[in-house]
Amino acid sequence: MLKNVLLGLIVIIVLIQFIPVDRSNPTVTQDVVAPEPVKQVLKNSCYDCHSNETVWPWYSYIAPVSWLVTNDVEEARAHINFSQWDSYNAKKQARIIEEILEEVDIGEMPLPIYLLLHPGAKPQEEDILVLTQWYFSTDAGPDEHAEGEEHEQERTEDN
Repeated sequence: MLKNVLLGLIVIIVLIQFIPVDRSNPTVTQDVVAPEPVKQVLKNSCYDCHSNETVWPWYSYIAPVSWLVTNDVEEARAHINFSQWDSYNAKKQARIIEEILEEVDIGEMPLPIYLLLHPGAKPQEEDILVLTQWYFSTDAGPDEHAEGEEHEQERTEDN
């Protein structure tokens, strides 16, 4: 009985390897526009999921893990894709940078499960400082947001 169960599991594991998954990397329309130190941090910590430059590791070719990895990459690209930076306006880009800082600060990005196999992807304090300086240097950074809120408040008061 146990022998039949093990044989059945082996057959299932072999058969699921033939279920195709999309591990393609679409064309980069525009890489993120940022200073080189920022790009290095993003490439090290974010690009495997949030770009069209994913480096597909060996385990992404073995089902059922391949299904999880490709699903995570698809969701990540849909949320933020550094290879399609030109599809975001300046305000959206600033919000993305702000969101990156928040997610890194609370330890939600990179995903803890990703860090198990890629511990070098964890942003260090100096990496976070680089990202923070980038955020404060953007045209639509915090000062721009504050000005926008002031103007909105002025318009509301005038009416």
